[in-house]
Amino acid sequence: MIVGVQPLAGFDKLLHYTVPETLRAAVRVGSLVRVPIMNRSHLALVLEKDTIPDVPPAKLKALSGILHEFPALTPDLLELARWMHSYYAARMESVLEAMIPAAVRDGSRLKSEKYLEVVRLLAPDEHAALARKAPKQAKLYDFLRQQFQPQKKSLVLARLGSTAAVVNALVQHGLIREEERHVERVAYADNWTGGEIVTGLPPKLNDEQAAVVFSVAESLEKRKFAVHLLHGVTGSGKTEVYLRAVEQVLAAGGSAIYLVPEVALTPQTVARLRGRFESAGHKTVVWHSHLGEGERLDGWTALASGQARVVVGARSAVFAPVKDLRLIVVDEEHEPAYKQDETPRYHGRDVAVYRAKLAHAVCLLGSATPSLESFANVKGGKYRLNTLTKRVDDKKMPDIQIVDMRIEVMRSRGMVTLSRLLVDHMHQRFARKEQIILFINRRGYSSSMQCRKCGHVEECPHCSVAMTYHRADETLKCHLCGHQRGAPVACPACAAPDIRWRGLGTQRVEEAVRRVLPRARLERMDTDTMSKKHRFRQILGDFRAGKIDILIGTQMIGKGLDFPNVTLVGLVDADLSMHVPDFRANERTFQLLVQVAGRAGRGDRAGEVVVQTFTPKADAIQFAKRADFDGFAEAELAVRKKFAYPPYRHLVHHLFRGPNPEKIRFFADHWVKQVEKTLGDAVEIRGPVPSPIEKVKDEYRFQVWYFCAGATKVVPELVKLQTTVNWPDDVTQVLDVDPMNLF
Repeated sequence: MIVGVQPLAGFDKLLHYTVPETLRAAVRVGSLVRVPIMNRSHLALVLEKDTIPDVPPAKLKALSGILHEFPALTPDLLELARWMHSYYAARMESVLEAMIPAAVRDGSRLKSEKYLEVVRLLAPDEHAALARKAPKQAKLYDFLRQQFQPQKKSLVLARLGSTAAVVNALVQHGLIREEERHVERVAYADNWTGGEIVTGLPPKLNDEQAAVVFSVAESLEKRKFAVHLLHGVTGSGKTEVYLRAVEQVLAAGGSAIYLVPEVALTPQTVARLRGRFESAGHKTVVWHSHLGEGERLDGWTALASGQARVVVGARSAVFAPVKDLRLIVVDEEHEPAYKQDETPRYHGRDVAVYRAKLAHAVCLLGSATPSLESFANVKGGKYRLNTLTKRVDDKKMPDIQIVDMRIEVMRSRGMVTLSRLLVDHMHQRFARKEQIILFINRRGYSSSMQCRKCGHVEECPHCSVAMTYHRADETLKCHLCGHQRGAPVACPACAAPDIRWRGLGTQRVEEAVRRVLPRARLERMDTDTMSKKHRFRQILGDFRAGKIDILIGTQMIGKGLDFPNVTLVGLVDADLSMHVPDFRANERTFQLLVQVAGRAGRGDRAGEVVVQTFTPKADAIQFAKRADFDGFAEAELAVRKKFAYPPYRHLVHHLFRGPNPEKIRFFADHWVKQVEKTLGDAVEIRGPVPSPIEKVKDEYRFQVWYFCAGATKVVPELVKLQTTVNWPDDVTQVLDVDPMNLF
């Protein structure tokens, strides 16, 4: 038998090997194997079986071994890898490494423990003889005899102060049995719910929910590829629709993947899935990059072996090796977090749709603010639209009030962190023992430090951005490269003592809240405070349990979380995402406002939202105030169509970076001329121009944009053309297909 393998050894080339007789029954397409390359053993994935090599079979080397009894990738995942390799211009090796967890690739083994139990009861005279001749053996035997189930060997020895020799003696005499058992490392095994009451009994559906469940059920029964876009307002019960769909799939013997955009949402979702399905014997596996290697390995094994048929996690969970995949749920499908910012630069939502197509499964996308790409696919007839227009139990949508911060600044004759209206409402809610969420999508104390006398701004020496002031430890930090230094007490340029912070951050908001509500219990959630493992779980649990009055945070608290006692949400600076050089700026601002506002009023009490902005008349803010998605989408799509931006054309971003700006510009100019000559009218080229952030980590950055009708034809041509250019070692280039970040 001859197989073709893709080595995970730093180069993209299919190699051929013979399979020894002892491995032939185990080796399958998708198996991870060990192969000899240049007198060293390397990991490889079997892509072809019974193939014809380009050299005589007698010259082929043999496989060294196989890592797991189950294939690492299912047939649909292998086809998905080939598509990602072509569509996202990514090396096959990097695609395979993204799909297969490191613990699986490393050949890690399952954890096991040795257990002891009594297998023969001694007669009284035998017991007396054992106690007289070997008192330590008798002591261990007596302890095990009193137990109702096998005991861990390590714990027994530690408790009794015994040794392995004592155990071996009892085993040899046939009195006890030593058995090795697999010990599964289960992520979130404590069933953390954050204080939420999770029941296995499904709630009664309202008419809208029932209609959506019926629509999705029809598609699932057909066993054909279909995409449903569930557009439901915040608090409308989208999660229950997802659970009903998963329930139907499990009842039919299939498997389901459930994606969430942020790790912070995973514990709450896991609690709901396990509360619903594990009582019926359906195991739920958690899958994301923050888990321990052991947890990932055991979760992968459970899925690959078919022991588990439900997996929930962030974007990488789309690669779970489930058997008989019938449903992929993509919650909050609009979120940019589904896009990976390193190779392979895939979009989890789009990969989910394509995997569902390969598996003849249903992909259920859900959001209160769908992406315009998905909405355009509905208008084009590619996706089926389902809607939920009201909250469950007819709860009211929160009342949104807009505060014009220009007026606030005039009143106070200076910058204002919290408006009068927001402070008044905070006092009222705190007095009624209701909870408050304050949102600002910038960590630190302020966005920069600037001298009032000469205008000097403290910038990062390695990146072309202002450094963020962190008052907690009096440091300036670059949020791009991590460089930090102490905050100056005088201007480094003119020595004036009048250097101050500018702009807002979570730390400054926290300080302002402590001034107006000194007795309130508050916590801040951003990447600075969430560095410890499970810290976000602890804070969200305390908040749900009522141990925290005010939660201040960045985007990690603005998505999908459900806190019934939150009645006030304040958006401290709603303009942050609007005034950036990105054609999606209005869309992201609208989505952010609606999503964050949706955290209020989800319980029995009415909710209220205060939006602080310097541009109150902006379309995104006015449409968000009315929660008018259709109106916003129609207006925004008209602008996109006028300028031929996505979703009306595909966009490919080409980044050139290196230490020498003149050299980077020269090669970028030369490259564009080559593309124009090769592709002609197939693409519209813009650039090269310096990136909005021109320098990051001491590397200068230039960018080129390609606008095209279809990426599937243009991207392979760009990749092919790249191989014809002799690129210098200090010039790095990156292709990003369908980018979500224009910086």
